[in-house]
Amino acid sequence: MEIEKIVAKQRVFFRTGKTIPLSYRKIALKRLARSIKDHEEDIYAALKADLNKSKTEAFMCEIGMTLAELSYMLKHMSCWAQKEYKVTPLAQFSATSFTIKEPYGVVLVMSPWNYPFMLTMGPLIGAIAAGNCCVVKPSAYAPATSAVIRTILRECFDEEYVAVVEGGRAENQALLDQRFDYIFFTGGVSVGKEVMAKAARYLTPVTLELGGKSPCVVDKTAKLNLAAKRIAFGKLLNCGQTCVAPDYILIDKEVKDEFIGYLKKWIVKMYGDNAAKNKAYVKMINQKHFDRVTGLIDPQKVVFGGGWNEETMQIEPTIMDNVTPEDAIMQEEIFGPVLPIISVESMQEAERFICDREKPLALYLFTQDRKLANRFLKHVPFGGGCINDTIIHLATSRMGFGGVGNSGMGSYHGKKSFETFSHEKSIVKKHTWMDLPVRYAPYTELQEKLLRVFLR
Repeated sequence: MEIEKIVAKQRVFFRTGKTIPLSYRKIALKRLARSIKDHEEDIYAALKADLNKSKTEAFMCEIGMTLAELSYMLKHMSCWAQKEYKVTPLAQFSATSFTIKEPYGVVLVMSPWNYPFMLTMGPLIGAIAAGNCCVVKPSAYAPATSAVIRTILRECFDEEYVAVVEGGRAENQALLDQRFDYIFFTGGVSVGKEVMAKAARYLTPVTLELGGKSPCVVDKTAKLNLAAKRIAFGKLLNCGQTCVAPDYILIDKEVKDEFIGYLKKWIVKMYGDNAAKNKAYVKMINQKHFDRVTGLIDPQKVVFGGGWNEETMQIEPTIMDNVTPEDAIMQEEIFGPVLPIISVESMQEAERFICDREKPLALYLFTQDRKLANRFLKHVPFGGGCINDTIIHLATSRMGFGGVGNSGMGSYHGKKSFETFSHEKSIVKKHTWMDLPVRYAPYTELQEKLLRVFLR
């Protein structure tokens, strides 16, 4: 099988040690950066074809973030790769203790369709920087972007170093049947469980970047107009097809109606009275997801939008009010431009609501109450998030991004990416000019006393 041959070739190449020098990795990353810039127009065209993304949104969320990650990695990776010296315990005198980072070997990166370029290149950058060989599997749901990725990576790298495998479910299964040294998967929870089950066969470590229903909590002290503006941005970016998009709103009942008014205003300001006629408005990725999201809309609870164009696979920005936990819209991650609103009597009720459910990938809290913000940060579990904004916590290479519990495990971006794709070895280099006898049998009372001194 071709996939088996690719993995075997990469394993042979990795064992040559060519990827170990930092100079080799940096040249590879610089070559990738040049190729991305050379193919920038091709990437724009592909994202337009797959998702109807505008140039501005494509650069902001895909190309720009990828180039920023490359730049940050190239600037800092030499520092991260250095040997780190540690204090040696007195009981191990005389010795030197340190840690070193080594690449895992041959790794697999499986990426999703919603940000098909950035979410492929981001983990690949970390894998290359850490010294690995890599097999990349773009999503079949974004075929135009997958083709551009294939062109770029084949232009930059030999298959024995970085390879692209295209295709659908059959190729995914064939890849997961191989023995990799690390698997990085971004996608849905159900497929994430399959990936982890397959990885368990060889005890392969994994990073799972999943999703879930990320709550957005609006306190009565929030600046409602600004909150509505930032929530509309975060929800409707990529037409809601974002793993960290606000999935639903929990809002104090005292300010709900005022907030909905502001939310309607900002949606119209951003996308017009008819979003489907806005050339910058993203479409749903395919018919399957279009049908799924439209099926979640309850016309009886729609207070804004609620329409769609099946021909273009565009769904209007939609607000649903008076939603209950039992409604269909609350049973799965929406991944579309539909925003359900649930009223709460207090922020304590909102906290309980979130904690009673699976741990979300993101949480957004809008409040001017510092104590409330600290309460949520300390007592509500979630992968990451924002106070008084949405989405932007992942738009940096200076902090890791990842989930917890049902929303995933592990993190990446910047240094976290380098660490994710590196194994850290702990080493004690024992000196030979002396050898303390305290650890050797036969044991005496004096040895026990000395051990108590050393190990206190």
